[in-house]
Amino acid sequence: MENKDCGCPRRENPDFLDSGLLPAGSPGTPFASTRRRLIEILLGSGFLASIASFLYPVARYLVPPAVSDLGSDEVIAAKVGDLKPNSGKIFKFGSRPGLLLLNAEGEYKALAGTCTHLSCTVQYRGDLQQVWCACHNGIYGQDGRNISGPPPRPLESFQVVVRGQEIVVRRTMRA
Repeated sequence: MENKDCGCPRRENPDFLDSGLLPAGSPGTPFASTRRRLIEILLGSGFLASIASFLYPVARYLVPPAVSDLGSDEVIAAKVGDLKPNSGKIFKFGSRPGLLLLNAEGEYKALAGTCTHLSCTVQYRGDLQQVWCACHNGIYGQDGRNISGPPPRPLESFQVVVRGQEIVVRRTMRA
C-alpha cells in the first residue's frame, strides 16, 4: 500500500530540522549541544572542586602558618586581691590566653595559657595544684613543666611584677 501525503513532515524535507518539530535535545539540534556543554562544564567543575578539596589540606600541612606575635610585651593580668591562694586566672596576653597562678605560699606565676600539644586552653586545678589541659588530659606542674599526657614540651613562663595594686605580666627576654 502506497503512503499518501498525509500532511506529516517527512525526514527528506530539509526544512524539517529547523521547523522545531523534532523533540528538544534530539541529536542534531542546537539545544542538544548547549545542554551537553552545560553538563560537561558541571562535571568538569565538580571534578576540579574535588581535586582542590583533597589538595588544600595537604598544602596547609606542608606550608607552616605564620608565627603570630603575642601583640605586646607587657599586660596587666589582674589586680592584687583578685586571686585567692592556690587558684588561677586566665587573662588575655595579646592574641593568646595566659594563665596567672597564685600558689599556696602567696607567690605569683604566669604561664602561657595554651597547651603545647594542640593549643587547647589550659586551666589551673587547685585541688591537684596542677595545670590541666582538658583536650587530652595533659598535666603540667605549677612551674609549667609537662608531667604527663601528650604535651611534648613545657608551657612558656612569663615574668610577674606587682606594681602597686596591679599584677603585670611581661614576656621573659631571651638571651
